[in-house]
Amino acid sequence: MINTRIIGKMGEDIATNYLVGLGYTLLARNYQKKWGEVDIIAQKTGIIHFFEVKSVRSDFSHVTNAHTPEENVHPYKLKHISRMIETFMFERGKGMSPFQFHVLTVRMDMLRRRARVCWFENIII
Repeated sequence: MINTRIIGKMGEDIATNYLVGLGYTLLARNYQKKWGEVDIIAQKTGIIHFFEVKSVRSDFSHVTNAHTPEENVHPYKLKHISRMIETFMFERGKGMSPFQFHVLTVRMDMLRRRARVCWFENIII
């Protein structure tokens, strides 16, 4: 049985490869402080992009009304991510640099060894 930590790591690997394939330069993965974590930090065309990745195992053949992974990015989580973005920008001397925050969901069909990435762009925090 695959646990949620392994699913999360696999999803972050898929998301990272997806972004690199789109021309993003990876700046950091799993950037952590006592008060939170940002899954992926990347840069493209002078803009720093912060990504929260939510991963689930999924069978693409049917749709349910179950809880969706993006719903796990709730206001409490956004508050911590906002603080993490401020910290990263301060530490790297990027105080007024343009940035964006996004959520990537990765749905993995383990039987077919396929994944789908869904991108929720430029979320206001």
